[in-house]
Order: sequence, then structure tokens, then C-alpha cells
Amino acid sequence: MHLTGINIVGINDLIEKLDEIDLVNPYSMIASEKIPFLQDLMHSLTNFHYDNCLGYRNFTSLFNDFGNHPVNMDSIPFLPVRMFKQHDLFSLDQSFIFKTLSSSGTSGQSVSKIHLDVTTAKRQSKILSSITKNFIGDARIPMVIADSNELFKDRTKLNARAAGILGFSVFGRNHFYCLDKDLNLLVEGLIEFLDKHRDGPILIFGFTFIVWQSLIQYAIKNQVKFDFGNQSVLIHGGGWKKLEDQKVSNREFKQALHNHLGIERVHNYYGMVEQVGSVFMECEHGYLHCPNYAEVVVRDPLNFDVLPFNMEGVIQVLSALPVSYPGHSLLTEDLGTVHGEDDCGCGRKGKYFTVSGRMPLAELRGCSDTREVKI
Repeated sequence: MHLTGINIVGINDLIEKLDEIDLVNPYSMIASEKIPFLQDLMHSLTNFHYDNCLGYRNFTSLFNDFGNHPVNMDSIPFLPVRMFKQHDLFSLDQSFIFKTLSSSGTSGQSVSKIHLDVTTAKRQSKILSSITKNFIGDARIPMVIADSNELFKDRTKLNARAAGILGFSVFGRNHFYCLDKDLNLLVEGLIEFLDKHRDGPILIFGFTFIVWQSLIQYAIKNQVKFDFGNQSVLIHGGGWKKLEDQKVSNREFKQALHNHLGIERVHNYYGMVEQVGSVFMECEHGYLHCPNYAEVVVRDPLNFDVLPFNMEGVIQVLSALPVSYPGHSLLTEDLGTVHGEDDCGCGRKGKYFTVSGRMPLAELRGCSDTREVKI
């Protein structure tokens, strides 16, 4: 549901605050700086969505007493992430919406629908660029995409996989989609690409399970090695559920990449279509990091109390970016642990955390739309 009577003053004030976000270093703020900055933004977003999205107002009013008083980060109301599977949620009139993203549900599952206006989409793209460049640098290098280009038949309606590829593809050049429509490896084409670009680094992007199944498993089963070189870097995310079912850990995944593809630089990311742009990237020490404009809170799954560092609970994700839809504070179905704040060995400021898996009995969201690939 949505309302057409937009609070114009509210959105203008909000846009001014969002434009103050630092794009140069997305991990520059220590807690004493970040908390008041982000808390102010989150409070403004909460009031804006409450005023302009009937579905958000109806749900959050059941659990929260709203008022124009400051609230701390822990008390920002959240929506269960699956609400976007069950309802169309807008905070702007539909005439402003130019693109709809959907989660890539497996057969028979409902999917989330995320409705973006031009301004929100552009801001998400800028933030994603800022985060990614912090890890891989500014140079655009040859890029292998571990997927099929068949995903892009209708770019106005993109699933999470396609949206992720489009978002990260801007960091590379001479793009090569190394899989066919059935997610089988285009072996000759990949060998030719690697030979052509053997003198420099290559950027590889793909969803975790697809990289494992279509690249690594092909190399293992056929006893071949694709030499990407130790300068190359892989960015991957999503699809961990299937690897967990196969008892493949993050460490084993990285070791297989090194052994069979020659890749040493690997950055996993945690993100979801419901908060595009605000990804949590894995650092060199194996921790996921919160940028200046996003936060995580870990809650007790039984009573939703906030848990201290080093205790596992259900993850709440907060982002200052969603304006066209009420996705700024979401309760996920994932379990994780915050390990610290402002003191990670990589030097980046902010909270750092790990994700341990899905909550028991949580619906498999199929966020990378993967399926078994016959090799």
C-alpha cells in the first residue's frame, strides 16, 4: 500500500541529510561520530515512512508509540524482511517508481518486490561504488562474471542476481560472462579470456554457490586449473545456504579458490535486495564491516532484546538509503555475531561481525536463484 499525499518538507529535509554522507571513505566514522549522525537519519526516515506508507504505519503502530522525540538506534522499529514478500510497500507515489527489484525466489516461493525511484537508485549506486572501491581500488580491470547474460531480458524488473551483477559490473571492463543459460562453464571462452589478460589482475564477480558449483567444481572434477593469477580479486555473496548444506565453510571455499583458480584476494559480502547498496563487505581479517551509513544490531530471537558483542542472535540491518520504500530497518532471518567496533585489525572503523547461518525453520529465500548444475 502507499499514500499519495507525500510530506514534501520531510523528504526535502531528509535528502539534505543524505547528501551529507561521506563517499570518500565509507569507514571513517568512530562510534561517537557515527551514532548521532546515523541516529538522526534513521529517526527522520522512520517518521517519513510512517507518514507516507500506510502498510508501514499499520504494522509499526502495533509495537511502537511514535512521537517527534529522539530515539536511540536500538529502538528504531523494524519490519520483518519477509513483509516485502507479502505486501507492496511504497513511501512515494507509484508514478515516481521507475524500477522494481525482486529477490530471486526458488520455484514455488514468493519473492520480495522493492520499488525504487531514480534518486534512491542513484544514491544506492554511489554508496555501493564507495564501499567497493575501498576494497579493490579505483582502476577498472578486465572482469569475469560467473553467470549468464540471459538474466537481462527485462531491465525494468530485475531479480537480486541480475541487480547484483549490474551493480558490480561498473567496476570492471571487457566483461566476460563465463556461463551459458544453463549455468554450464564456457571453458574455451574462459581460457581465451584468461590468456588475453594474463599480464594483469582480473576482477571476478559471482554468487557464492554458482562460483562453487560452476567454476570450482568443474576444475576439481576435471582436474584442471584456471590460472587467474594471484593479483586477481573475487567478490561474491549470496547462496551460502547450499554450501552450508554441503558442509563447505568460508575457509574451505577460499582454499579451493586458491588451489584451483589461483585466486588469493577474496571479499565475501552480506547484503539483500531489500537494502541494495548498503552491502557489508568482508575485510582481509574475515569480518563483515558496517559502513558509515549502515548498522547491524544482533537481537535475542526469543524476546528481541539487544545482545552484547560476541553473542549470537538474529541480525537486524539498518540503512540510511531507502527513501522510496520503508526498508531502512529490517529484521532478517539470519544469525550472526558482532565481534567489536572501531578496532578491527584492517583499520576500518565501525562495527564488524560474522554471519553464522539461517535461523532454524526460516524459509530458504533463494537469494541467488541457484539450482543444481549438471557437469
